[in-house]
Amino acid sequence: MSKTAFIFPGQGSQFAGMGQSLANAHPEAAQVFAEADEALGFSISKLCFEGPEEQLKLTENTQPALVAVSIAAYRVLASRGVSPDFVAGHSLGEYSALVAAGALDLADALRLVRKRGQFMQSAVPEGVGAMAALLKLPDGKLEAIIAEAAQGEVVSAANLNSPDQLVIAGHAGAVQRAAELAKSAGAKRVVILPVSAPFHCALMRPAQERLKSELDATRFADLAVPLINNWQAHEVRTAAAAREGLYQQVPNPVLWADSIRVLVASGVTRFMEVGPGGVLTGLLRNIDASLAGVKFGEAADWEKLQAAASA
Repeated sequence: MSKTAFIFPGQGSQFAGMGQSLANAHPEAAQVFAEADEALGFSISKLCFEGPEEQLKLTENTQPALVAVSIAAYRVLASRGVSPDFVAGHSLGEYSALVAAGALDLADALRLVRKRGQFMQSAVPEGVGAMAALLKLPDGKLEAIIAEAAQGEVVSAANLNSPDQLVIAGHAGAVQRAAELAKSAGAKRVVILPVSAPFHCALMRPAQERLKSELDATRFADLAVPLINNWQAHEVRTAAAAREGLYQQVPNPVLWADSIRVLVASGVTRFMEVGPGGVLTGLLRNIDASLAGVKFGEAADWEKLQAAASA
């Protein structure tokens, strides 16, 4: 029997105006934004709907904003009887996935990711770290590039997004050296990413340790829907495993391509990206040419979903 996975986006999918059409069209979504404003003590809804972009892209704001919009979209789907057999989320999106799976309360998730953003931002002084996307790097080249580029500094794989898209993170100099080596090794394109911190590498260990006490103080429940986690690309069903996954994902790479493959092996044929943008939908076909996804993050997407279902 065909199964459905809800996949939730992470940092980089945000834009000013996100979520507003959902809130205007659906009371369930408007309620999520009201809950988010109350939980955080400021109007994250206004920041989502109006910006400004420079405030929205600050990590401590981006993270709760994306969770709020993703769960607003999820609640609309749930109210219409659309539910997943599995969930997964890219980096930050794992928090949204755990809310959808019933493991985390929305207010707790919002407060956690606000702190997570602050801890990540302060772990590395601005300008010290960097991230770069390596597009269509030939197979088997990454390990040698990283080893040569390090020169005593940190540089490592941060996101293994698809066979054609790898992201590295670490000290700015080491990332720049790795970027040049990747070009020489045949990468089709190398892009230094406009991020405020080098996520998912060893430089994030101070953030990981600060987050631990916050995670330990937060109530987690066993999952009503299984999650495929970032850290191991393994199925998670218990509260303890969910908490541990959020702790371990901070300095470790996001195994996104492997997560999608695990979902496919578990019988998933339908993928729905729940939240703003379409980054994860775009990655699906690159991971497996037979895969296609749909997205739900704006009010107009509901009509498109209905049209696709009846086609």
